[in-house]
Amino acid sequence: MGKKSREKKERKQEKLVVFVCTANVCRSPMAEKLFEDALTKSKITKKVRVFSAGISAMDGDQASDNSIQACQELDLDISDHRSAALTRATLENASAIFCMTESHRALLNMYFEVPESTSIFLMREFIDQGSKELPDPYGQDMEVYRECRDRMKEALPSLLNWVEKTL
Repeated sequence: MGKKSREKKERKQEKLVVFVCTANVCRSPMAEKLFEDALTKSKITKKVRVFSAGISAMDGDQASDNSIQACQELDLDISDHRSAALTRATLENASAIFCMTESHRALLNMYFEVPESTSIFLMREFIDQGSKELPDPYGQDMEVYRECRDRMKEALPSLLNWVEKTL
């Protein structure tokens, strides 16, 4: 098998998990990094690539200062994050999409012809306690960002379990 066909086969085996919020500067960059870190520390051996995007994002914006700080408090660095607008290609390549709110899921289905095979969930969908929604902390104080981050962290074990069993 040649190098190009081997690389193509490896890409097909790789699963893409996408976190979606509005502008891709607060919630989804934190979710991407938190999940990536949890995945690295887990026993999951599947090849999973993690990405984040925004439904109405401008390409190239930095993560918000408070999101950067909330992650730094956990020794995670998102200072090099640049926002990306959600595209049809990303949706088509995604093995799973995790939204922050029901309105994000509704907008995905409204704006795009989402392939039936694409799994779209809320990030907190698989946990029993608390709200499933992760409200936008944009423009609020640091404590709101920390609460959002911690509610994301709460969801990580259930997401890892889903990825291990389903992807």
